[in-house]
Amino acid sequence: MSKRMRGYGLSAEIDRKRRDQYNNEIDREQEARLWIEEVIGEELVQGSDRSQPLTWDGLHKSLMDGIVLCKLINTLSPGSVKKINKPMTNYHKMENIANFLSAIYGYGVAKEDQFNTPDLFENVNMLAVVNTLHGLGRAAQKNGFTGSVLGPKEADYNPRNFNEEVMNKGQTVIGLQAGSNKGASQSGMSFGRTRNINEPYVSS
Repeated sequence: MSKRMRGYGLSAEIDRKRRDQYNNEIDREQEARLWIEEVIGEELVQGSDRSQPLTWDGLHKSLMDGIVLCKLINTLSPGSVKKINKPMTNYHKMENIANFLSAIYGYGVAKEDQFNTPDLFENVNMLAVVNTLHGLGRAAQKNGFTGSVLGPKEADYNPRNFNEEVMNKGQTVIGLQAGSNKGASQSGMSFGRTRNINEPYVSS
């Protein structure tokens, strides 16, 4: 497994904040881990207590060669990754991860919802990896996968088409941001009116 220096200064602070946030959302890691195991029919860590989260480094160790990820997308969408490398080199591991990311894009997970290869391979941002897995879980439901479910179903595109009459009515509505005209009148307004010379002056 590759060892990555934690760095100093700003890079160390960023790493600490990411890990703190990850720990605050550890339930999402556990949900993703159990979902993967149920979908592919294998434990990520043989003989481990499935009631306990793997934590940042444990999840990284189980996913960083890309094999499990490729098995996952091939179960959801058979044939998505044509060849899964049984890694001998770092290049093969990174190729597996890249093939997984390419396959899930075709499956419906947008690029902006995906982690980058170094996030996983170099153990930089495992929270991004968990978020991607949840995005894949939503896409699986949307694509009709009948197995185990991860997270809420992704909303379908639902365009609203209004006719011209409805659109015109909408132009006459005053939004609440502009305040209210309820009960408005010109009572007491003096702007633009000449003042009678005998009218007493009242300071504002």
